[in-house]
Amino acid sequence: MAEAAVARETLFALRETIARLEGRPIPALAAVAHDMLADKPAMGTVGIAKPMSTQPMPEQPLLPIGVDNLDAALQGGLPLDALTEIRSLGLRDAGAASGFALALAARLHAQASDAVVSKSPILWIGDTVATMEAGLPYAIGVSDFGLEPAAFLQASPRKLDDALWVAEAALGSAAFALVILEVRGNPARFGLTESRRLALRAKAAGRPLFLLRQGGEEEASSALFRFSVEPAPAQARPLPDGSLLGGSIGHPAFRLTLEKSRNPAPLSITLEWNAHDRRFAPILDTQRPAFPGEYAAHSGADLPASADRPDRAQALGSVLAFDRQA
Repeated sequence: MAEAAVARETLFALRETIARLEGRPIPALAAVAHDMLADKPAMGTVGIAKPMSTQPMPEQPLLPIGVDNLDAALQGGLPLDALTEIRSLGLRDAGAASGFALALAARLHAQASDAVVSKSPILWIGDTVATMEAGLPYAIGVSDFGLEPAAFLQASPRKLDDALWVAEAALGSAAFALVILEVRGNPARFGLTESRRLALRAKAAGRPLFLLRQGGEEEASSALFRFSVEPAPAQARPLPDGSLLGGSIGHPAFRLTLEKSRNPAPLSITLEWNAHDRRFAPILDTQRPAFPGEYAAHSGADLPASADRPDRAQALGSVLAFDRQA
């Protein structure tokens, strides 16, 4: 039995490598292989295997972002029965990555055509290591991003293994509209095998799973798409007449990079989130406010060279050379 499990794992790894080279969705390929193994007759039974159905597969539910360029790269939107990874480059950007995940959750509740999904709560799972650095979700902040705090549940397992178990159980129950699993960095106990198991569970339950990786590096996973999120400067608050209120802070903005998709090259875009309308809007680079020194008019040094210094540097003292001891 152990040799058969190792052989299946090796076969899945090879198929995943081929799918990545060809740009095909990896979790869907693994799910098909899993279903093919399940449809085979058990050993020792006599019978004829059922032929594979030629009926077309049902359309995959998607969550459109609402931005044409990004939805085109996502082939219509984020899949609602698969694993999507959202990562921040450093722990200092944990707020931006968490805010983007909450914005997607709010948009999911607003765009859900199924009444059960629209009324189902959101489950946020964060192990102790991740919450020690990134903090815990705040009810007022969750409400500011367009989510009802009453529809937001949080679980804080003490160990990563417990967090993975809670994520699998939550997906299997299909009681949540979305499950968000927050981890810190690239833990050794969460690799390709664990992500594949979660992706298969999400596929079987028909529920989305967001892997929120705080301060992590790129690594192989079964996520269909992977975003890199950085904070971006917000624009000024718009007024009813269309003008901007100077000195004010408007909607939160994110700098997104679609690192993993079927596109041959990463896609970078800056979006702002309108929590009232629950929609994203792109921000052109020409509209982004510049930080001091980011777009300097003079290409030289920001500060002039020092002058009228008090004195020259003092000369070095005696240098002693010690003989090598035998």
